[in-house]
Amino acid sequence: MRFEQLRIQGLRCLDDVSLSLGAGVHVFAGPNGAGKTSILEAAFLLSHGRSFRSGAKDALLQRGASRISVFGEVRHDDGGMSRVGLGRSGQRWEARLDGEAATLGQIVGECAVVCFEPGSHALIAGGAEERRRYLDWGVFHVEHEFLMLWRRYQRALKQRNSLLRAAQTPPEAMFLPWEAELGQTAERIHQMRLAYLERLRPCLAASVGGLLPELGAVELRFKAGWSDDRALHEQLAEHRGRDLARGHTTMGAHRADWAIAFEHAPLREHLSRGQEKLTALACMLAQAELYAAIRGEWPIVCLDDLASELDIAHQSAVVAQLTQASAQVLVTGTELPAPLQGLTAQVFHVEQGQLAPLL
Repeated sequence: MRFEQLRIQGLRCLDDVSLSLGAGVHVFAGPNGAGKTSILEAAFLLSHGRSFRSGAKDALLQRGASRISVFGEVRHDDGGMSRVGLGRSGQRWEARLDGEAATLGQIVGECAVVCFEPGSHALIAGGAEERRRYLDWGVFHVEHEFLMLWRRYQRALKQRNSLLRAAQTPPEAMFLPWEAELGQTAERIHQMRLAYLERLRPCLAASVGGLLPELGAVELRFKAGWSDDRALHEQLAEHRGRDLARGHTTMGAHRADWAIAFEHAPLREHLSRGQEKLTALACMLAQAELYAAIRGEWPIVCLDDLASELDIAHQSAVVAQLTQASAQVLVTGTELPAPLQGLTAQVFHVEQGQLAPLL
């Protein structure tokens, strides 16, 4: 899949940018603060409904602007075309698909973007939320039921948490239906996540082997978010007193986590910052490769500040894999990255939120 058109209005320093894109590699080069990363951020928004920058929600809107708007024309490898758009003037995103009002889930289902950027090491070194997002994005594109189940789970979780925070403790009968719903939906979500990780495992082993061969064999470890010795609804009932004291539900699918362990680095604390970045990159590439195997087309790949995040050897390895796969790649940097010199690439100069094609 690839973007043929990308239009961005009111996003950070990008006032009104319209891009025509083709297949292959596109490079956005320019000084720091010019708006290069915001172009990738716009693409990512259409695929995830959020920025890859932490705490970015309130900072997305350009100073003085009243609305953010991102629009993309997505060409699929089977020849189909989707027109996807997101706009926001308040707190909620408004989604459109082929000119009609749509849900955020419909937009995300039509546009797949993966990204490696300076904060990607948080996938390995950060909290569990980032790893759940990574996992669930992959599951969403494989299991059609996942989004419906996740919404059911979140509704039940919200209701139970409201009961836990009530001024006076509600009777047990008010908890039971929500705990039953949490148990039922969490188990199905858990099985979907396990199945996805099983499919991801060989892709990840190959990707890690190419980028971090010195760390040896790789292992994926997964925690459901509750003990596997009994059903979740039973454990929720048993630990209701603890949850009442804390005011929130302390176990369930929303507490799941996964980790990567290496033969020669069994704990994530054993990894250097550079190894964390390469591991996160391997996860991104593995997820993109699995998406391609299942859906028959590669997602769009964004690489932010490639030259400063990876050494020349790893830059070259990544570029070679992506060009061989015929993926559309959007790359940023202060200049054209060395591995791309001599390759066919569309290059744009970016400065003060303005773009000009160079090649």
